[in-house]
Amino acid sequence: MPELFGFDCYSPQQIAERVESVGRTKANLPLLSMAALGVLAGGFIGLGGLYYTLVISDPALSFAAARLLGGLAFSLGLILVVVAGAELFTGNNLLVMAWVSRQISTRRLLRNFAIVYLANLLGAIGLAVLVALSGHGKTVGSAVGQTAISLAATKCALPFAEAFFKGILCNVLVCLAVWLAMAGRSVTDKILAIIFPISAFVAAGFEHSVANMYFIPLGIFLNDLAASGTFAASAAPSWVGFARNLVPVTLGNLVGGAGMVGLMYWIIYRRGEGLKGDQKKARGTITRPDRYGEVGSG
Repeated sequence: MPELFGFDCYSPQQIAERVESVGRTKANLPLLSMAALGVLAGGFIGLGGLYYTLVISDPALSFAAARLLGGLAFSLGLILVVVAGAELFTGNNLLVMAWVSRQISTRRLLRNFAIVYLANLLGAIGLAVLVALSGHGKTVGSAVGQTAISLAATKCALPFAEAFFKGILCNVLVCLAVWLAMAGRSVTDKILAIIFPISAFVAAGFEHSVANMYFIPLGIFLNDLAASGTFAASAAPSWVGFARNLVPVTLGNLVGGAGMVGLMYWIIYRRGEGLKGDQKKARGTITRPDRYGEVGSG
């Protein structure tokens, strides 16, 4: 007997189909909508970063407890992206599935990546400015500010190769979180699906390009305030260090998300379907793709 109410989650095969359909919709979003959703995503991930920094600033927590609780707190960012709706560069690496299935062009793929990436940068830095000006760094006797500066300085000092491989591992988990969220039929399903992969990458200390668009600028801004006596600065993150971190982390995120998750699942579930689609197109029976679908789901 077929299921009546649909309480089960979507199967991996169905998830792959949904990811392709959503990818097609995302790639064809109008410029303004895409950019606005990208700015929101940068801010949302920054809010997760704000929550994380606050939690790990508690000196009473052990290393493991701080990483675990910080990871749970940081999950807020992707929860907001997926449930509230926004366009996140790292999650959008899954658009590669629609690309290899020839549902979107290379131009559309690169357009989405570029616009969303720059919009994420704007949203994350914008939030960092607001947080710095709000005096949030003075929380707990300026412990939060010191933690933010130290975190940014550590990220700026990462060697290229280490940042690259940490970026790969990070976006494998981020894209798996988006993949699992696509399996859910309810908000609760999606939130639970997100929490464990995201808290795992944060606890492990992996590198997320959009999160770093918030963490490092915030550390720079607070360090500037420290120079005027607001904080006792112990490290000096810089814009040069920001760029040196962002390049390898972004490349690693692309390899991990687009290559190790998107392409892998396309090979497993959609490669044969793509061939069938080509055969239908050759016979002139292929249907026009639906313009509408889920957007802003990471």
